[in-house]
Amino acid sequence: MKSILSQNRLLFLSLWKLAVIPFSLLLAFLLRFDMVLAASEMAILPMALPIVVPTKMVVFYLARFHRICWRFVGVTDLLRLFLGNFAASVAFSVLTFIVVGPRFPRSVYVIDFLICFLLTAGASFAVRLYSEAIVRGLARSSGKGILIYGAGAAGRGLLREIQSNASLGYDVVGFIDDNPNTWTTDLMGVPVLGPGRDVPKIVERHQHDSTRIEEIVIAMPSATGRQMRDALACCRAAAVACKTLPGYGELLNGKVLSKQIRNVSLDDLLGREQVRLDEQRIHQRIAGQVIMITGAAGSIGSELCRQTARFLPAKLIAFDQAESELYKIELELRDRFPSLCLVAEIGDIRDSRRVDEVIGRHGVNSIFHAAAYKHVPMMESNIMEAVRNNVLGTWNLVRAAYRNRVSNFLMISSDKAVNPTSIMGVTKRVAELIVSSAPSDRSHKTKFVSVRFGNVLGSNGSVVPLFQRQIAGGGPVTVTHPDVRRYFMSVREAVQLVLQASTMGRGSEIFVLDMGEPIRILDLATNMIRLAGLVPGEDIEISFVGLRPGEKLFEELVTAGENVLPTYHDKIKIFQGPRISRSFIDSWLLELEESLERRDGAALVNHLREMVPEYRPEMAFEPAEKGRSARTVMM
Repeated sequence: MKSILSQNRLLFLSLWKLAVIPFSLLLAFLLRFDMVLAASEMAILPMALPIVVPTKMVVFYLARFHRICWRFVGVTDLLRLFLGNFAASVAFSVLTFIVVGPRFPRSVYVIDFLICFLLTAGASFAVRLYSEAIVRGLARSSGKGILIYGAGAAGRGLLREIQSNASLGYDVVGFIDDNPNTWTTDLMGVPVLGPGRDVPKIVERHQHDSTRIEEIVIAMPSATGRQMRDALACCRAAAVACKTLPGYGELLNGKVLSKQIRNVSLDDLLGREQVRLDEQRIHQRIAGQVIMITGAAGSIGSELCRQTARFLPAKLIAFDQAESELYKIELELRDRFPSLCLVAEIGDIRDSRRVDEVIGRHGVNSIFHAAAYKHVPMMESNIMEAVRNNVLGTWNLVRAAYRNRVSNFLMISSDKAVNPTSIMGVTKRVAELIVSSAPSDRSHKTKFVSVRFGNVLGSNGSVVPLFQRQIAGGGPVTVTHPDVRRYFMSVREAVQLVLQASTMGRGSEIFVLDMGEPIRILDLATNMIRLAGLVPGEDIEISFVGLRPGEKLFEELVTAGENVLPTYHDKIKIFQGPRISRSFIDSWLLELEESLERRDGAALVNHLREMVPEYRPEMAFEPAEKGRSARTVMM
């Protein structure tokens, strides 16, 4: 029966209105004349029926009554029903006065309007009442008992869907909300049971009820990281499984609210606000251009490929030396963007001839340079390779971009380049100086800029995959130091801001992304253990292993002498420092290559310190030769 009504919904609604309209008029006459119609009234009624039925049917159609879904009818629909009935009654009154004249009882117009409105609105709400109360009541005993943490719009929307869809298998026992104004109130028939700190007591109180609380859904899409961590702590204290609703950006990509319920992720605990992009500027910079991305198979590079492809480049060149990973991202991009002109080029940025060949053959307009060795402890024991890749590789790209008149060159840097203590950090700082010193004369007009940010959550080589493997293996989770802190961003957010920064560069700037507050690695490890449903210190041990070679307790954002300038985007700042002369860079790089040929690690580190005096390596080396200072040579 239900499927037949669904298939013939418009026919059913039309028949319903054809029955309601004359019935309302007849009942209005009976009420007006105390249920007894005289001969004069009996003569007027047949004259009015041919007017009221077509008039109201047309107005109801124009008011789109047929578009109202009765199962989800709300206040807005009620207002539409009221105004539609009022307009229909006015039209009926005017036409009846013209045809019948003043003999028609005026009070019948009002009574007919009220009855017709009550019947149309009442039928709609009766269907909703049946869906939410009766059907839900029948399924209540078999549903999983849940609490909704958050009595805002998202929580109420989730409750409405659960109540109208018994097949979901949920039974909402109550709301949890930290706003005291909501306590001891009911929302849509469901009580607000108290604040988050009372969750353990509330769960205990319902432990022996027919509907036990088996799960808590955090419905606070706009919550900050601290609010999410507090909510998660309350749920864990009650020893109940915890899930969450995604942010509004994720909800827009879904169809059903309840299907978006997922486990709490580390991104939720960061609690970062949605990045606001000026997509028009990004589109103008990328659309119709030939874009080359180095390190395209890595965490940052692959996300750059995905997001760049959205802005319709004429051609996307994915450049990397990792054959297997490059093949994977190529398959993904061809599947997601079938109309994209994609070229996967295998090559090494240390090979200057290969770099120059690829850029020249494809006529590249913009380069996003994401290829780098970034593992801090590993680079401490592989100094030569770190310098060849991060320094000379960048120099090869800068020269090739200049020779081939590439319009824009953007290099991905790191917060470890600030007052570096590691080989990885100092090589990225040297790369920044090389990029900022690149010429931008009128004949070439190439804009060379760098973008500096912190750790990318879950990227290759980051601490998150390590912790995940250690937790899966039963522990222990190894943390270097109880006080070590790092800046973290999601890979999506980092790349979005990189694309935005690419629209701002005039040449030689270092853009720094707002990374929020640094996160203590110990807290990150603890939260990851809890997200896995385990108890830190009991199920999984946390052990402290000491800082690794090249690591610092705290990362910094600003190098001495750098001026912080604002941009039109509140999450992007410009750090403007002294530029190194091109002649100094050229001679310094020649000596660097000589040190690499001699494979003299001590001389190489001292040479790096000559370019970056603030570099403080852990190992003791002889001081750099005096006579030249990178600080004092300005352009």
